[in-house]
Amino acid sequence: MATNLVILESPGKISTVKNYLGSNYKVIASVGHVRDLPKSTLGIDIDNGFEAHYINIRGKGDLIKELKREARKADKIFFATDPDREGEAISWHLAAVLGEYSKKAKRVSFNEITKTAVREAIKHPRDIDINLVNSQQARRILDRIVGYKVSPILWKTIKSGLSAGRVQSVATKIIVEREEEIESFKPVEYWTIDAVLTDLKKKHVTTRFYGSKAKKIKIKSQREADEILNAVRGGEFKVCEIKKGTKTRAPAPPFITSTLQQEAARKFNFQSQKTMKIAQELYEGINLGAEFGGVQGLITYMRTDSLRISEEAQKRAKSFIVDKYGEKFYPSRARVYKSKSNAQDAHEAIRPSNLDLEPQKIKRQLTADQFKLYKLIWDRFIASQMASAEINTVVVDFENSGYIFRSSGYTVGFSGYMTIYEESNDDAPVNMDDAFDPEKNAKIPVISADDTLGVRKIEATQHFTEPPLRYDEATLIKFLEEKGIGRPSTYTPIITVIITRGYVERDGKFLKPTQLGRITTKVMNEHFPDIMDYKFTAIMENRLDAIENGMETIEEALSDFYTGFSQELGKAEASLLENNIELPFEETDIICEKCGSKMVIKNGRFGKFAACPNYPRCKNTKTLNKDGTVAEAKPVEVADFKCEICGSDVVVRKGQYGEFYACSNYPKCKFTKAKIVEIGVSCPLCGDAIVSKTGKGNKLFYSCRRYPECNFSSWDMPTDKRCPECGKILLMKKTGTLVCSGVKCKYKSK
Repeated sequence: MATNLVILESPGKISTVKNYLGSNYKVIASVGHVRDLPKSTLGIDIDNGFEAHYINIRGKGDLIKELKREARKADKIFFATDPDREGEAISWHLAAVLGEYSKKAKRVSFNEITKTAVREAIKHPRDIDINLVNSQQARRILDRIVGYKVSPILWKTIKSGLSAGRVQSVATKIIVEREEEIESFKPVEYWTIDAVLTDLKKKHVTTRFYGSKAKKIKIKSQREADEILNAVRGGEFKVCEIKKGTKTRAPAPPFITSTLQQEAARKFNFQSQKTMKIAQELYEGINLGAEFGGVQGLITYMRTDSLRISEEAQKRAKSFIVDKYGEKFYPSRARVYKSKSNAQDAHEAIRPSNLDLEPQKIKRQLTADQFKLYKLIWDRFIASQMASAEINTVVVDFENSGYIFRSSGYTVGFSGYMTIYEESNDDAPVNMDDAFDPEKNAKIPVISADDTLGVRKIEATQHFTEPPLRYDEATLIKFLEEKGIGRPSTYTPIITVIITRGYVERDGKFLKPTQLGRITTKVMNEHFPDIMDYKFTAIMENRLDAIENGMETIEEALSDFYTGFSQELGKAEASLLENNIELPFEETDIICEKCGSKMVIKNGRFGKFAACPNYPRCKNTKTLNKDGTVAEAKPVEVADFKCEICGSDVVVRKGQYGEFYACSNYPKCKFTKAKIVEIGVSCPLCGDAIVSKTGKGNKLFYSCRRYPECNFSSWDMPTDKRCPECGKILLMKKTGTLVCSGVKCKYKSK
């Protein structure tokens, strides 16, 4: 009989943690927060010290009952939610819903889900850190105030349903400003002259015009290029200087959240949301089979801004590197990386939990994407602890008619950390100066001073400077981090929200502002300059950090913010309500067949569609393909019965909750009926037929046809088979496993 209760945040960790603790521990999950601010009201008493009014989250009633039931039976309770502010707040909320049972509870946290880390955490429980809780509360309250106070003004003046977010609005502004920079960019002409030279052994050397002996010269026109070409075509290319050197290149530090998201985007084109989902799976644990000890957590906690590495992990890395690569591949002393001054430093950097589990050894147990990300984290960590690489560089200058042409190249003298890993770089416009960076150019043949080389080919090429690239997820996250906007746990939600709400859209891998994003940014810039100011947003993040460190209170931070915000709010409301803003729409060549107008593009819940501009007088719309063409209308499915109200045909429609029956005479007749399908199984409670229906998110569920008079329902498919242990019906899960429908019965079978 379990006497200890462990409450995790994510159900994905249950089997891993249970495996480490044994039968004396009952392990369950809260599945995130159990309490939150109410959706229908502000939920903040601004005049009473910004006191938050929390309520139990709708739909969590049964879970809370289960938590209380298990808490009542337990001798000890351990809150083992994630080791960050959010996790600390979830533990605090769990204590609140458990009431008197929370007196038996303590907080435990682990940076990696390994047997050692989990058991050590249980041995050293602590109280809930109220400073961490208050920091999370302050962020939640701050965002709630901005959202609930500003959003209604945007609804009335721009578009219904708009939502203003404190950090999301700033992220949209960043993307809008980059787009404006691209649009206002004026290209500048420049020329390069490249020559292919041949030595006596017929080996080729590529060289580029640099300037004169006195200075570097930029060629701005064809006339200037032709002058140089005419001068050098009849002359000789003679070696006038050779510079050789050795550079030491140190490895990149281990990953933090932002750099992991950036590198996964560069190397694998992963969106940040995908990266964090896979990292969560690796952290929570993968079933590696009996050969590797069953379920194992493979990486440390993936939401971190700290570069700190534990002494134990450093020792394990040293042993691994020396054994596999040799002594010279390990530096004279262990590498220590310094975190940024505003880093929370709550956890270590992201690293493998167990160096015995090399990526190649467990590749078969991982999905392709899990393997890619695990190997990336593994390689980066091991490389970060290795010796520096040594690069031998050579720069050769050729003189011809008083002009200098330059070639450069390199060889790797000692590979060091580059044996296993090299960091990627962000995409950037072509830079003519790259030709003079020896580390970015290939090997060149051995050349001696005073050698004279022949010319095989020489030509001038026209170029134009290029505008900056749009942000992609990697570069946006990098910018947010550099400006101190947001924290590791918020980068992915920020990007997800601004895309979901239609302020930003994807253009390939890049992020592009919509018209809605541009107008909303303009309004927010004009009327809420503090909220939209990068420095102000970063200062607020620092104040949240100060609350976490016990150096400031919630009331102090929020009062200072609200004083200025309330003044901006009053002025904005008065100004905007007097001048409603027309949201421009992109006109198309599609003609509305009902009124003859050119249709415009609008954004809806399911993406872009063409709509008549004369709405509401004309309500014609057309579905669009991704390339902007009109999608072919799908044939309408007609039901085998007539409308119960007007006798017209009944057709199948698709809505928020899946398919349903509706009168074809809509909107004159508004008859609807749920679409149900009998599955050939009788209800175990009343004997009537069980039917399948479509629920929220188009998820299939099953119920008695008489529901809710008969309350039988299930997300899993009922069968006509009975449990051999308790006699209740068996349910078929998507995995093909049969499980008993009885709450207390644990029977299951393939």
